[in-house]
Amino acid sequence: MPLTLSVNGEPQLLEPSPDPACLSTVIPALGHNPALVVVELNGVIIPKSRWPTEPVAEGDTLEIVTIVGGGSYS
Repeated sequence: MPLTLSVNGEPQLLEPSPDPACLSTVIPALGHNPALVVVELNGVIIPKSRWPTEPVAEGDTLEIVTIVGGGSYS
């Protein structure tokens, strides 16, 4: 069964939906490296420790911010 989400303001369809549909399975299914992102689910930042038990449902809104390493200042 497909799962339709809003991801960073854009509709996303996951087909098939990860099973179980929780943050720890949905984030990689969307092509993100879980070690490099911070996730807000329906307006709430979810700590990574809760990802395996945090359900993601049809119509949920995800904001995914990727952590980017930078250079040094001279």
